[in-house]
Amino acid sequence: MPNEQSKNAGVKAKIQRFGSYLSGMIMPNIGAFIAWGIITALFIETGWMPNENLVQLVDPMIIYLLPLLIAFTGGKMVYDARGGVVGATAAMGVIVGADIPMFIGAMIMGPLGGYAIKKVDQLFEGKVRSGFEMLVNNFTAGFVGLFLTLLAYLGVGPIVLAFNGILAAGVRVIVDAGMLPIASIFVEPAKVLFLNNAINHGILGPLGIQEATETGKSILFMLESNPGPGLGILLAFLVFGRGAAKYSSGGAAVIHFFGGIHEIYFPYILMKPMLLLAAIAGGASGVFTFMLFNVGLVAVPSPGSIIAYMLMTPRGDHLGVLLGVIVATAVSFAVASLILKSSKDDEDGLEEATSKMEDMKGKKSSVSCALTAESTSETTEEVTTTADQAGKLDRSKINKIIFACDAGMGSSAMGASILRNKVNKAGLSIEVTNKAINQIPDDADLIITHKDLTERAKQKQPNKTHISVENFMNGAKYDEIVNELKGDE
Repeated sequence: MPNEQSKNAGVKAKIQRFGSYLSGMIMPNIGAFIAWGIITALFIETGWMPNENLVQLVDPMIIYLLPLLIAFTGGKMVYDARGGVVGATAAMGVIVGADIPMFIGAMIMGPLGGYAIKKVDQLFEGKVRSGFEMLVNNFTAGFVGLFLTLLAYLGVGPIVLAFNGILAAGVRVIVDAGMLPIASIFVEPAKVLFLNNAINHGILGPLGIQEATETGKSILFMLESNPGPGLGILLAFLVFGRGAAKYSSGGAAVIHFFGGIHEIYFPYILMKPMLLLAAIAGGASGVFTFMLFNVGLVAVPSPGSIIAYMLMTPRGDHLGVLLGVIVATAVSFAVASLILKSSKDDEDGLEEATSKMEDMKGKKSSVSCALTAESTSETTEEVTTTADQAGKLDRSKINKIIFACDAGMGSSAMGASILRNKVNKAGLSIEVTNKAINQIPDDADLIITHKDLTERAKQKQPNKTHISVENFMNGAKYDEIVNELKGDE
């Protein structure tokens, strides 16, 4: 039994890492996707401001710019800027060899290009005569890029094109059969567990963008990102909940619906797994409404906020999109209310459920740790230091603090914001910022991560000072760090 559990944990970790890697390639470039989406919504023939000149920006951005950005980011994650350049070069093979936006191909060739040039550099390390380093570096990168570009054009591109065609055909069959709402049976539980990045960024996003280039919009962007199901569950707790869950649900609903951070409602479901039925019912009814009104979005709404939804909605679709969100909220609320009213259990296990959620996801939640902070005035969490940090922090050696998480945007951004404010108030001239683990800079002096990610951070920067935390939102513990940096007892 222990061996089986260990095996399952290993599989889960691999899936999480895969989802994290996909997210790491997509998330830094979301701004570019949004820019393309706005340009599309404004200037296409059916847009808000049709313009036959500016509409010429749409195809080059989706065919070349966005895949190249993804490929560069993927290569850079493997081998810094040099890997990014070779990865982007290699991706041109799949881009030119296909008649659709090659996001999946870019996700393959980018990291492959970074890995290939990294191995070639290791092969030549210490074997190049002094004065010839630049010559060798430039030509090795050039030849590796050349070889991979040809490989991508002749081999990888056709395979990815065929695979993409199969996926697109499968989705189309489901859509034409009116069965797309059934996807919620898989999507909603996946969100609460740990597969949301793999599903959203690995499958739905690329297919949705391909559809959007053909029709100007896609319903696929809305399968995972609809804020309605989560909002309905949180509102049900606000009305029928008890204890800490009831008191925290109002603030959580605001963060979820307007901030777009969906994982804040996951602990509520984990307290009562039956609430998955509410999420599935809400998600399916929302998708059915979207289909009924034939609406979609022009680009991925990231984060999944109602504000992002409205901005990514094409002209004429706003009513249908809003109704889909409202219906999903209402159905989810109704089902969740029945479950809560029929339950006799106490809902004071929110903190335990939050911890359970993070264990299942294998990483720190973006904001769910705020739930326990809202319901208690003081948490008992500890900030633990790794073995390489004994005693107090040495202020003379700490000039840059990095908060690191999977994508470098959610939990790390919030933690960095809290500590940055405290550092500034203390009058310390220390830079505090957030990064993805794969992008931790070499000039970082102190690296703060969730305890589940510390080992990965130490592998990336083994010679730095690392601090593991249980809760990115626990401001009291950041006071301890600031006091150490100030030298206070």
